[in-house]
Amino acid sequence: MSWDPVRPRFDELIHAPTRLRITAALATSAELEFSTLEEVLGISVSLLSKQLKVLSDAGYVVLEKRPQPFGRPRTWIRFTGRGRVAYLSHVEALRQLTTPDATHDHGDG
Repeated sequence: MSWDPVRPRFDELIHAPTRLRITAALATSAELEFSTLEEVLGISVSLLSKQLKVLSDAGYVVLEKRPQPFGRPRTWIRFTGRGRVAYLSHVEALRQLTTPDATHDHGDG
């Protein structure tokens, strides 16, 4: 299988601060459990739920409830292929915005 290079693309949906933090956390592993994500980000259940719904509706993440041997089912979150590409493309666009371009003279004179 070949991998296409990531093309920079600013994504307004991902760029919102809480969603950017969520996607950055998801980029660190194959999947994360809801309560772990809540704890790592230090945000409320309602805010996390709302932002995950936005990402899910866009097709960027999948939420999966899994039964547990004891207690309530737990929700696991993972990127879709589309979501991972959108996140990586957004990060690359941010890099390009924040990295000085040595090939252009930005001086005053």
